Amino acid sequence: MRYCDSIFGQLLKPIGRRWFAGVVARHDGDAYDKSFFSWNHLAALVYAQLAGASSLRMLEAVWNANAHQHYHLGVDKITRATLADANARRPVVIFAEMFAMLSLQADRALRQEGSEVVRLIDSSPIPLGAVIKKRIWNGRIKGMKLHVVYDPGADRPARVDITPANVNDIEIGRDVAIEPGATYVFDKGYCSYPWWTRLHKAGALFVTRKKDNARFRSVKKRPLAQITGEGFSVIEDCEVKLASKGDSKLALPMRRIRVRRENGGIIVLITNDMQRSAVAIAALYKTRWQIELLFRWIKQHLNLASFLGRSDNAIRLQILAAMIAYLLLRLAARESRSRMPAIRFANLVASALFVRKPLACIDKPPKVNPNTTRPHSSPNQSEFCYA
Repeated sequence: MRYCDSIFGQLLKPIGRRWFAGVVARHDGDAYDKSFFSWNHLAALVYAQLAGASSLRMLEAVWNANAHQHYHLGVDKITRATLADANARRPVVIFAEMFAMLSLQADRALRQEGSEVVRLIDSSPIPLGAVIKKRIWNGRIKGMKLHVVYDPGADRPARVDITPANVNDIEIGRDVAIEPGATYVFDKGYCSYPWWTRLHKAGALFVTRKKDNARFRSVKKRPLAQITGEGFSVIEDCEVKLASKGDSKLALPMRRIRVRRENGGIIVLITNDMQRSAVAIAALYKTRWQIELLFRWIKQHLNLASFLGRSDNAIRLQILAAMIAYLLLRLAARESRSRMPAIRFANLVASALFVRKPLACIDKPPKVNPNTTRPHSSPNQSEFCYA
């Protein structure tokens, strides 16, 4: 019979084992856990995300119950104590570099031809509750923040940062590598005039919402060739300058665009894009909703509600494992040419992780159906009748 890898084995194929071994060696990732290697650790945490394992006890039981499938994955059985120790000590940078490599791979595989270079920047809180004793309060939650730079053209998170909950969003925004010609879309939490100036000088564009206390003076009205878009209408487009009485300066061309949404609310956008139409800029800001959908999908369909460890290191490893699992699902759906919704594909994968069948047939029954009548003998074989 022709060999067929398990669904989980096919999901892990984009991870180059030699490349991963080089990363582990560079960061001495197996220094403290010589019997539980980094590859075992990565596979176990990604499996926990896909299978919905909410505790070390559950992960140990489900993982070890499929010990006959471990050989082809290059892994072994796990114990709770060993996994807990690895969660507390293994360098987070190994998983971070793994995510970065898969993100670049997803960019090549998933990017739509001719799509604009757009980057959406946002953050989402990760409440920890009583998971760890030293919780950081930011006024809303006690926990951590997941900061993401998202590429809507390839439907992939391009960069991930994990910080305490009280770290301001703009602190991460300032560290984002600026790509000339790209358009950065973010909300008013990333208001920093020096950073906006850096974006402009680097040849990048930005679209953001105006802060309530920011004052901009209209310089020139711009004609509106089109005023309606999908779910909104533009009511003003003008060139503006910062009208601050303090030391704040913003010496770059800007536009203020007022948009009325279909629910009646009005939002005010600020941009340094002087070429696109007002409707196109408003539609561009509307795409920011895609990163909100990413956060919702990850929290609802992966395991970020219950944590397998209480240390800061363990929590970071689990969050990165969730992001790695998301990219592996996206790459697997692309490779199998799946046309089904992402939620349905993820549910089918979760129910058949150690089933040996092609990913392209994950939603189909086996070709050999036990209910189908099969011939008991070859048509070329002679038949004998006995009275």
